[in-house]
Amino acid sequence: MTAAPLTGRLAAVPDRLLHEEVLAPQFRYEMAHLRRWYLHIEKILVCEYRRLGVIGADEAAALGAALQSVAEADLVPDLAENLADPAFAIERRVEAALTVPVPAWHVDRSRNDLQATAQVMAARDWVTSSVDELLDTAAVVAETAARLAWTPMPGQTQLQAAQTSSPGFHLAALGDQILRTARRLLATHDDMNLCPLGAGALTGQELAFDRDRMARLGGFAGRQPHALVSVASRSWALAFSADVSVFGVTLSRFATDLMAWGGGDAGYLRLPDELSGISSAMPQKRNYPVLERIRGRTAHLSSAYFDVALAQRNTPYSNMIEVSKESTAGIRSMVDTLTSVLRLLRAVLSGMTIDAERAREAVESEYLGGFTLANQLTLRGGVPWRRAQVIAGRYVTAALNRGLPPAAVDPGLLAGIAEAAGHPIADPVTPLTRAFGGDGLTAKVTPGAAHPDAVAAMLDAQAGDAARLREDCRLRRAAVVSALSEVDALLGVGAP
Repeated sequence: MTAAPLTGRLAAVPDRLLHEEVLAPQFRYEMAHLRRWYLHIEKILVCEYRRLGVIGADEAAALGAALQSVAEADLVPDLAENLADPAFAIERRVEAALTVPVPAWHVDRSRNDLQATAQVMAARDWVTSSVDELLDTAAVVAETAARLAWTPMPGQTQLQAAQTSSPGFHLAALGDQILRTARRLLATHDDMNLCPLGAGALTGQELAFDRDRMARLGGFAGRQPHALVSVASRSWALAFSADVSVFGVTLSRFATDLMAWGGGDAGYLRLPDELSGISSAMPQKRNYPVLERIRGRTAHLSSAYFDVALAQRNTPYSNMIEVSKESTAGIRSMVDTLTSVLRLLRAVLSGMTIDAERAREAVESEYLGGFTLANQLTLRGGVPWRRAQVIAGRYVTAALNRGLPPAAVDPGLLAGIAEAAGHPIADPVTPLTRAFGGDGLTAKVTPGAAHPDAVAAMLDAQAGDAARLREDCRLRRAAVVSALSEVDALLGVGAP
């Protein structure tokens, strides 16, 4: 039996080339990621048609049951049957399931706001799942940072050893940035969580749809106020990918640090055999390609934003396939890449160990207490600060020229340099001992510093922040689940 036509404007179905290159791939993508949301939106529309009196109670029940019965296998891209369009495929499947036609079903309905709504519903679900992955990673970061907070290692500025740090202090910074990203994503979620449904094709609807009610039944915080914005904007894709892009840049820098810790010059980071690699030609080598994979894949996170932005720029502010389909095509892949990167990072952080002795030797080989020495010359010896910097620098230079390791302090050398600079000091021993005689971690006492106690305080604060974010994420997801259940209850159907 020949299917009833879907259009009177065209006499032929789409070309096979369009089907193979555009329509069928798009159909498969939407069935994989949007089908659930399309069906829920269709149920919302049935509820609204019933409220408007456009369809009767029996018709609404029949439509609800038909929509509930739609399975993924029922929806296939067929040029003759549904023009290889997901919305038409659902329409055809439901019509075939009805024993009595419902003539008013889909009156005053457009695909434009339908598709926009389904995309936002999918995207907000991806956002919350991404936040969950970030929070899982933050927990592993915190655990690793806590056990390494008392392990001194050289901290660098401009790729040069600068002050005594610790892996725990460094990783606490990573935890901070992960939680920042989670907060940004939830803010993006809330910004996008406005319902386009009821905007129609462009300028609104002719029936008096209750857009606030439809928004609530979709689990949204409210309706998108402007009909044009509803169908034209995909700013959520820009914002989502921007948040992930920024995180990708940040994570690439931390991945570089991990690679440096495990490289030949430092060599104090170790990964277990199961996370390591080899050279096919150099049997002595032990490689960590997983770190390269992490850093390499962060490039895909950042490129996702440019993909969205370049596909949207210079397009008319209206409903455009270029914007709605092409600019959002890579968002799901971005989410999958983010998940992959975070899983790999968790494995690295859980499996990594630090050779504390080698890290300490690296600290003890560098004059990392130069800043402390200058401070002590000013605070204990009364030397003006800038002159103290000069004296401290001259001492380090002279000690290096003599081949002295930092711990082999030379009070006479310091006293002579200070005297020559016009600032004699009575006690050269204490400043040198404080600068080069300890581990350096406990010298910093301000909140947020590398002092292990400060690191512990930061990790405690991060744990509280993570718990709040986890609950915020749960509440947003629960609102959607509640809306799905309410719609099913209105139609008298069970959960699919």
